[in-house]
Amino acid sequence: MLDIRLIRENPQRIIEKLGWKEYDASESVPRILELDARRREIIQKKESDKAEQNRVSKTIPQLKKAGEDVAPVIARMNELKEAVKKADDELTQVEKEYTDLMLGLPNLPDDDLVPGGKENNEPLYYFGEHRVFDFEPKNHVDLCTMHGLIDYERGTKLAGSGFWMYRGLGARLEWAVLNYFIDTHLADGYEMILPPHMLEYQCGLTAGQFPKFADEVYKIANPTDDRVHYMLPTAEAALASIYRDEILSEADLPRKMFSYTPCFRREAGSYRADERGMVRGHQFNKVEMFQYTTPEGSDAAFEELVHKAENLVKGLGFHFRTVKLAAGDCSASMARTYDIEINIPSMNGYKEVSSVSNARDYQARRGNIRYRRASDGKVDYVHTLNGSGLATSRILPALVEQNQQKDGSIVVPEVLRKYLGGLEMIK
Repeated sequence: MLDIRLIRENPQRIIEKLGWKEYDASESVPRILELDARRREIIQKKESDKAEQNRVSKTIPQLKKAGEDVAPVIARMNELKEAVKKADDELTQVEKEYTDLMLGLPNLPDDDLVPGGKENNEPLYYFGEHRVFDFEPKNHVDLCTMHGLIDYERGTKLAGSGFWMYRGLGARLEWAVLNYFIDTHLADGYEMILPPHMLEYQCGLTAGQFPKFADEVYKIANPTDDRVHYMLPTAEAALASIYRDEILSEADLPRKMFSYTPCFRREAGSYRADERGMVRGHQFNKVEMFQYTTPEGSDAAFEELVHKAENLVKGLGFHFRTVKLAAGDCSASMARTYDIEINIPSMNGYKEVSSVSNARDYQARRGNIRYRRASDGKVDYVHTLNGSGLATSRILPALVEQNQQKDGSIVVPEVLRKYLGGLEMIK
């Protein structure tokens, strides 16, 4: 959620910057200002009426004692009571519309971002070289099927299209990748979190995914009461709410954590022809990094998360690039995002395996997550950042395709061998 003071001070600038994200706020921002002004008017009038109520009520015993008629005073008390009730009713309506509009505004993009969509994304860094084959390479679906790593047919039989099943060495390879990520984060001093996989609505609201994307997640209704849970689309939805409605001390920050979870998503639209297999699906595994920081520590935390994601990909030996997203390609809740993209040869291009993002105080305002400054005791909003570290559904296809040999065998990256009993080659 944006700071209303920024909107009051320069509404036209807010409209302009949200336009960088290709979001038209030309109607919502003026309406927010109208509602904000009316809300303050109602509150001021209600407080004035309540103060008068208190003053008038104190005169009634004195008037009775003096034998004076209290009927006019009681009539005034009833008028004030009715006025306060009407004010409460109107305030409820005004605040609901105001809150709904505020929650619908995206985060402001950082000043150094380029306006527009993904066509304006900027590659910042390349690592390694494209794998050049001296034979006709196989795609990951054929390789995984040939070696019995992934059972696509039976995964679909169990859960429908968009699902797959790891088998034998494929399951162990997936687990090895996850353990490599986990061990790296632990070595870097990050706290490991295993959150619930079913979350309440407020988690999605705090993360900025709801209400806009509430229909893109799986809902679980409780048959014994009226509660509805949401299968987590990413661990960020849980990690962003850990300290919701709490005040941390400055000494608590930064808080660095990561979480392994399966992620569940209702992918909209049809699959592209080059996104076969496990590149896009309804359930996949991911390790998510997350930080709570002071505003002053926010930029350094972002760079740290970017470097951590890059180093994980380097460790696997992949060629990749780091891309700075244009404002319109950043998600609604993020002020800036860098994507780490790897090459999957059969797809003739790059695929994102990590998005590292800084929400600034946007999520903290939605979740009322604050900290107390050590210097003056002032309470301020934290900054929140997240980054995939990493998602596996594109790592495994890249691994088998980039590391395939002419005879169809697959070289196991050195960092994974200790998790596979020293296995060096999948034959």
